[in-house]
Amino acid sequence: MEKEEPEDNFSEWYNDIIERTGLSDKRYPVKGLNIWPPYGWKLMRNIDQMIRKYFDSKDYQEVNFPTLIPESQFNKEAEHIKGFSNEVYWITHGGNDPLDEKLVLRPTSETAMYPIFSLWVRSHADLPLRIYQIVNVFRYETKQTRTFIRVREIHFIEGHTCHEDYQSAERQVSDDIEIWKNIADEVALPYIMGKRPDWDKFPGAHYTIGVDTFFPSGRSLQIATMHHYKDNFSKPYDIVYTDENGERKYAHQTTFGISERLVGAIVGIHGDKKGLILPPKVAPIQVIIVPIPGEGVIEYCKKLLKNLTEMGIRAKLDDRDQYTPGWKYNDWEEKGIPLRIEIGLREVRDNKVTLAYRTGGKKNMLIESFMSEVQNILNEIQEIIKKNAKEKMDSYIKFIDDIEKSDDVMPNAIYWCGSRECATKIEEKTGKSILSSSEEYGKCIICGEKGNKTIISKKY
Repeated sequence: MEKEEPEDNFSEWYNDIIERTGLSDKRYPVKGLNIWPPYGWKLMRNIDQMIRKYFDSKDYQEVNFPTLIPESQFNKEAEHIKGFSNEVYWITHGGNDPLDEKLVLRPTSETAMYPIFSLWVRSHADLPLRIYQIVNVFRYETKQTRTFIRVREIHFIEGHTCHEDYQSAERQVSDDIEIWKNIADEVALPYIMGKRPDWDKFPGAHYTIGVDTFFPSGRSLQIATMHHYKDNFSKPYDIVYTDENGERKYAHQTTFGISERLVGAIVGIHGDKKGLILPPKVAPIQVIIVPIPGEGVIEYCKKLLKNLTEMGIRAKLDDRDQYTPGWKYNDWEEKGIPLRIEIGLREVRDNKVTLAYRTGGKKNMLIESFMSEVQNILNEIQEIIKKNAKEKMDSYIKFIDDIEKSDDVMPNAIYWCGSRECATKIEEKTGKSILSSSEEYGKCIICGEKGNKTIISKKY
């Protein structure tokens, strides 16, 4: 029986392919705490290193703060607590002894970092302060957990900054948007981006920019957020600097968050009925070499592997003798390896390689030509994956001018006036949330007043 496409039963396909390919193991005996097996962890580590590159390029400095936050420190920002109070894990004992003060496992790090920022930031010479960390955060997820999407221990990348004034913080948000665009390009993910409505912003933020993409199920997945805090956090945490005139002022702040949801997005958006399709720039293995048994084949493959590795290509030779070449082809296709090289007696005789693209198609090349073109070939595959994903996402979004025409499952583009009242009616009628708006204008689908073109979707 032919395998279903992901669109046919996305949830079942998604869970099955993650486990079969070794991206995650859900058998850890605490719900929502999953194991990163070697293949999945290598993918995540490649993403981390790529993210580090772009954060570092914008003068962020990497740090690592403690995991535990004292209750008194956590409670300083009331609006933040209102947003997280039912999602945190509390530690009440050290051994058998009750603690003098309860501790929180960090759900995010504002309340861990900002009391320290008040010590680090004293003068305008200390600004801007830009730091980031890649850590695990913990949230008591009460909804149904889903690997990479809704888990209780989250692999998290968070950037935090302090600035002299509102405008400087605005420029930081622009820099973060540029960082995000580079990250999205390397994982070949299409997305929409825009300011969240005030009722959907991060607790304590002045405004929030959300980045969303769409799965074949039609649901949206938030994959990154940027927040301008103004001085909403610096006041309760006393992050004050002295300006050039000797005046004491509160810093303005931003944050930028990305999580392991990126891996879930790569799985759900790029995959097909054969399995994963991994973008070459982050794939754990970019090139897999599969020998077809014959005299001199293994030696030929080993030389090819050595040359590729010396070029910085993440390559592997599958010399397992208990499996047939055909079985290996299917195995590596399922794991999403961008490029497969098949080597048999004919390739050895002719000094050639046979290439199979994970995106489809095969070709035969002289090995010298291949070695000079391999990086271009991987770049070509990257662009094909990116183009296919964008076309797929665009096909999901249907424009409607009548709320009754909203599809039950897939996202819609509408015109919306920006009011909470109309947003509530949209959600009641469709079950879909407001995501982002563009500068294209028309009549609000509810009240008929001037509105922006806006994407609505059911969320994960």
